[in-house]
Amino acid sequence: MASESSPLLAYRLLGEEGVAFPANGAGGPGGTSARRLSTFLGVVVPTVLSMFSVVVFMRIDATGPNGLRVLPQGYGWSLLYGSLLLGLVGGVCTLGAGLYARASFLTFLLVSFSLASVLVSFVAVGPRDIPLTPLPGPNGSSLPPRFGHFTGFNSSTLKANLAGGYARDYTTGAMMTFVSVFAVLFNGCTGIMAGANMSGELKDPSRAIPLGTIVAVAYTFFVYALLFFLSSFTCDRTLLREDYGFFRAISLWPPLVLVGIYATSLSASMSSLIGASRILHALAQDDLFGVMLAPAKVVTRGGNPWGAVLYSWGLVQLVLLAGKLNTLAAVVTVFYLVAYAAVDLSCLSLEWASAPNFRPTFNLFSWHTCLLGVASCLLMMFLISPGAAGGSLLLMGLLSALLTARGGPSSWGYVSQALLFHQVRKYLLRLDVRKEHVKFWRPQLLLLVGNPRGSLPLLRLANQLKKGGLYVLGHVTLGDLDSLPSDPVQPQYGAWLSLVDRAQVKAFVDLTLSPSVRQGAQHLLRISGLGGMKPNTLVMGFYDDAPPQDHFLTDPAFLEPADGTREGAPPALSTLFSPPRSPGSPRALSPQDYVATMADALKMNKNVVLARACGALPPERLSRGSGGTQLHHMDVWPLNLLRPRGGPGYVDVCGLFLLQMATILGMVPAWHSARLRIFLCLGPQEAPGAAEERLRALLSQLRIRAEVQEVVWGEGAGTREPEEEGYFENSRWGDAEAEALACSANALVRAQQRRSRVGGPNGLEGGAGEEGPATALTFLYLPRPPADPARYLRYLALLEILSRDLGPTLLIHGVTPVTCTDL
Repeated sequence: MASESSPLLAYRLLGEEGVAFPANGAGGPGGTSARRLSTFLGVVVPTVLSMFSVVVFMRIDATGPNGLRVLPQGYGWSLLYGSLLLGLVGGVCTLGAGLYARASFLTFLLVSFSLASVLVSFVAVGPRDIPLTPLPGPNGSSLPPRFGHFTGFNSSTLKANLAGGYARDYTTGAMMTFVSVFAVLFNGCTGIMAGANMSGELKDPSRAIPLGTIVAVAYTFFVYALLFFLSSFTCDRTLLREDYGFFRAISLWPPLVLVGIYATSLSASMSSLIGASRILHALAQDDLFGVMLAPAKVVTRGGNPWGAVLYSWGLVQLVLLAGKLNTLAAVVTVFYLVAYAAVDLSCLSLEWASAPNFRPTFNLFSWHTCLLGVASCLLMMFLISPGAAGGSLLLMGLLSALLTARGGPSSWGYVSQALLFHQVRKYLLRLDVRKEHVKFWRPQLLLLVGNPRGSLPLLRLANQLKKGGLYVLGHVTLGDLDSLPSDPVQPQYGAWLSLVDRAQVKAFVDLTLSPSVRQGAQHLLRISGLGGMKPNTLVMGFYDDAPPQDHFLTDPAFLEPADGTREGAPPALSTLFSPPRSPGSPRALSPQDYVATMADALKMNKNVVLARACGALPPERLSRGSGGTQLHHMDVWPLNLLRPRGGPGYVDVCGLFLLQMATILGMVPAWHSARLRIFLCLGPQEAPGAAEERLRALLSQLRIRAEVQEVVWGEGAGTREPEEEGYFENSRWGDAEAEALACSANALVRAQQRRSRVGGPNGLEGGAGEEGPATALTFLYLPRPPADPARYLRYLALLEILSRDLGPTLLIHGVTPVTCTDL
């Protein structure tokens, strides 16, 4: 049930138990009202009294009219007086909002009578000379007495007061300027948040706060304007400049002015103290600053946060040590301006975010007024005190960083998310697919994941391959929505998003429900992404008989604490995904559908990447760091090994796609130390060196640094020249010839990997027997699947033979141009 401990500005329709508040605000034991303050007592009175706090800066002389000392003077005595009054104010606020409301109303009556007497005095009192405090002379003597003049209504007095004539403050000796006067006067216009700070005690905060605040601001503006006009019309500049308490000297009954000044000071102090305590209690309840605000959580049985009141009292007591009010004025004004700038910035953000639920009842509102408010507050902050302004903004930045690091309650809602949505939508609309150019191509990946427990290395490798492009994790849940009571996909998003956070990959999640994995993959290929950000490359794991590994059990990022999940924490991620399938168990995707999914992607003009044995990748290459100092090779075979021919076959679209993907991976910090090697297969009638020279010229144009090696096909490579791509996989030769060719190509690749390990005549690692860098990743040309679906199984078998025992391997088929040499 809501009580005095209700968080700041928490407009809830339901109480803590889910029971709606009665219309009359009654509730709680004995029918006590949990929200008992009306608009007048809860908003108008506190706001008016807070905005009348300018009279605090009217000095109250402790001497009588004849110089008789009434109270002892000095820094220590002033600190004592302030502490006693602060104790009185703190006692009232500690006893609760009810006593505060009654005390505020009584104070409001006293201040109203005092103001009425001052306004009447301007008319009823005749011209008079008012003695001023004598200035000290040389050698301890006093200068002749000085007088200020109350002239009554006089146009000459008004004209003399219109011009600027800044002098020294007679209490501090500091030279006054427009900025310093603004700093003092601004405190008299603050307090508009006093009603909002009492939102937990209001009967109807959504109505009371805007209505009460506007009424209070209009009332105080009228009173201030009237006082300024009457003072400038009747008091000369000397009186205004040398006697801050001149209201008493011109009053019909001076003690009433003194009572009004004290009452206003006490009311402003009470309003500020109880408002600050409610804010501190709300911050403590939300546990934003940990143990630092723990004492502010303490409340009485009725819900009064007396711990927060004492906390605020202690902070104010420290401020009293400053002594001079004008010294505090600049600092207080700067912090007020920071607070108001933050409020304006919040409204500006909501307006720019175009959130439908942001519907302010104040009609004279727009983003222009908010922007003007933010700019004005920041400008005046630095004009008043550049040091205090910079320090306050630095403090705000540190607090914001701390809150961001700790993470606020998710029930708050973040305006940053609304702003990001608005900006992303705007720029997505401007991302025109018709203006795409090959110079700015980047991989945008859709990774199909069956069970992430066995795919973590591939998840991280794909994250490295994306190069600032789109990265989508796609998963197909088998089922038919017609036969299910609800969509089983929606509850899974939380687990997949947690997986993305834990794996530290920059990926979106897209899940779908389909009767088959192939149909689900078609859905994802068609509808994943938005506008100009849609996947152009399909990534899948390789279809083989290798038993899946559970990387959740070995990856440090996914290891759960030994003592189990703490109470109240979300469930362990390992409980949200089923264990990997056991060897020999049925699969959700058949080999026929696996190859068909590849063919579907190519028909949709998507590039295809098949990843095999990614679990064997060196862990340092998948890290977010520099990848260590150990050297590795990245081997690229940019021509179809199932179509052995020389000539310029490596410069086709697919071959260039392989080079681009390998180069992109080499740009990742974890792969900087890996050497890129490109292998050329010489045809039976091609002279050594010609193809290498052409390739080096191409690499120079593409600004790709790589080592180029020529290799010669060995025994069994054949000498016949096929006429079109897919000759072997489409079975123009027999199965035996195609399998022999795949074995020969596999043996060739493995031979080059072994040669780099032990050194050799073509290696750069030294003499024979000296161990060199291992191959960390191999890029192979992926032949296009056969046109006849009956040959899918044979095609998959050829791929298995081609990539067998090669370690981590990417088989890639590109269909889109990815690079060019034109300016």
